[in-house]
Amino acid sequence: MIDGQAVKKIVLTFRAAIKVVVSTLDRSRTGRALLAGFRATAHSFGGVLHQLWLEVVGFTFLAMAGVGAMAGVREYGKYQSGHATGPGRLVLAVCFTVSFTWFGLSSFWRVKKKSQKLRAKGEQRTANSEEGQDYMTELKTAESATQREARLPIQETSSHIAVSPLYTPTDLAAWDYDRDLGYPGEFPYTRGVQATMYRGRLWTMRQYAGMGDAEESNKRYKYLLANGTTGLSVAFDLPTQIGLDSDNPLAVGEVGKVGVAIDSIEDMQRLFEGIDLTKISTSMTINATASILLALYVAVARRQGRDIRKLSGTVQNDVLKEYIARGTYIYPPQQAMRIITDVFAWSNEHVPEWNTISISGYHMREAGSTAVQEVAFTLGNGIAYVEAAIRAGLDVDQFAPRLSFFFNAHSNFLEEVAKFRAARRMWAKIMRDRFKAKSPKSWMLRFHAQTAGSTLTAQQPENNIVRTAIQAMAAVLGGTQSLHTNSFDEALALPTEASARIALRTQQVIAFESGAPQTADPLAGSYYVESLTSEIEKRAVDYLEKIEAMGGMLKAIERGYVQQEIQNAAYEYQQAVDRQEAVVVGVNRFQIGEEKAVPIQRIDPALEPKQVERLRALRAKRNAETWQAAIRAVEDTARSGENLMPRILAAVEANATVGEISDAMRKVYGEYKEVMVI
Repeated sequence: MIDGQAVKKIVLTFRAAIKVVVSTLDRSRTGRALLAGFRATAHSFGGVLHQLWLEVVGFTFLAMAGVGAMAGVREYGKYQSGHATGPGRLVLAVCFTVSFTWFGLSSFWRVKKKSQKLRAKGEQRTANSEEGQDYMTELKTAESATQREARLPIQETSSHIAVSPLYTPTDLAAWDYDRDLGYPGEFPYTRGVQATMYRGRLWTMRQYAGMGDAEESNKRYKYLLANGTTGLSVAFDLPTQIGLDSDNPLAVGEVGKVGVAIDSIEDMQRLFEGIDLTKISTSMTINATASILLALYVAVARRQGRDIRKLSGTVQNDVLKEYIARGTYIYPPQQAMRIITDVFAWSNEHVPEWNTISISGYHMREAGSTAVQEVAFTLGNGIAYVEAAIRAGLDVDQFAPRLSFFFNAHSNFLEEVAKFRAARRMWAKIMRDRFKAKSPKSWMLRFHAQTAGSTLTAQQPENNIVRTAIQAMAAVLGGTQSLHTNSFDEALALPTEASARIALRTQQVIAFESGAPQTADPLAGSYYVESLTSEIEKRAVDYLEKIEAMGGMLKAIERGYVQQEIQNAAYEYQQAVDRQEAVVVGVNRFQIGEEKAVPIQRIDPALEPKQVERLRALRAKRNAETWQAAIRAVEDTARSGENLMPRILAAVEANATVGEISDAMRKVYGEYKEVMVI
């Protein structure tokens, strides 16, 4: 008697052995090709057997039809010879004959048609195989998918990284889990800088805002806080960014246009009226005048009676990217770096929770860089800042934990996720291995992300809501610490309250409805994402090695190398858009005839003269002797090697203006003249 359990065991063992063989073959291209051939042969052999079976069944049905006809003839013969038992028997025989014959013939016809179709399909497969074409079963293998892809246009990311149609374990042959991935909150931080990531605390929803004068911006901040924003981000107008007061002739027409106008401590007080600065973190997008705006923020906190050691937030303070991409610089690079390191040292002692710099790739990406360039040039700037601080005598483990970064969240979804992961891994290695930092906090790349303003379109602006949502999700899956989502109308003007609320709600839907924050680094282990992370790192390292060979980031900027690389990338992308190789929905494809206008934010033109009058009133009432002495102290300190921050803080508390303090340093440092790159 056959033992059923023994048979079952033999079958399972055989199946397991087959799986091992298939898995082994699938690890190499040759093996995959053998599997593809075997599957194709098996499919062809199976097709032949299937066709033969259909032929047998068809002829069986035809035979049944013949039997039915013969039975009918026989019964009719009996009836005619008088051997039949009666007409009822004849009627029954006729019914049997008709139904059996009809069933046999119709079944034969259906089977015959199916057999012909199967034969035609097999002939087509044979012809396709002879012409080198693939068919559906071949798509199950990486080899055949690669062959098929060779006949299609090359697919690549925005950084021109070729994308295969299928990724398998062979794409991670050199990948090591512990070395390249690890756990969240542990070196090399590929999976995030906190062990629990968003399970412990969500990212800060920090909406960038600022317009007109301080009162208008204060209203917007309170509106955003009431709608659930968890951090503030201040946008300053152009005169404030480049150290010009609102009554400077060069500021005419620009006061309050792209951000809030801040001239003095009184403006800063109005900006944060009714907001406890120790209960909210504030990011300030300010660079050349970052030291002055930080001093104003600290001075306002003192006037509020707050403990300044409890202040938290960030000054961007990244002047190198201004020379590269943005243009709001004042002083030459060496002198600007001295001011930055003074901020590092002073903040470490007096505002220890403050992020003293936000090393920014965002603006380089907005200028047209690729994702790889964004990582490389941002970390290159970071290296330059660390080197400058060490030369100034600062201990790396004292200032490095307060360094932060600012990246762009662009539209190539998985490339962006991989970009953030690669940047974290690279920075951890740079700080530990190159600068010999001992504290794990010094190895961590903490970053803020903002969705890509350059992708927003004036055409069909509602499409921007979708773009922003995709980009925001990429930032979250990439492990951002804080996030700004752009408003859909920002290609047309500063955002309205309604559009700003939609932008904030986008983050809230991701946070509370999508499920994305429930586990750390949910895309970890993806063959594609891990492969792309490693490739971005490799290409970014290549860039850093080139920059190092030039003498570092400052030398590369002075030579125009970084600027040229970004310009070339921007030009290539625009050409691709013009040729419709890169699709921008609503711009070069899927356009509509007539578009409905959307409401936009308009700055009251009366705000500029009002701001100028306030500034003049401040100058008229302040103690001239006190502010003049404070300004002279700033100038004298700029000439010496002392830290500038205490003098700048004393000056803003003496009602000196942003423009006056900037001018005092201009007298000593001069102004930077841009390197033209064509």
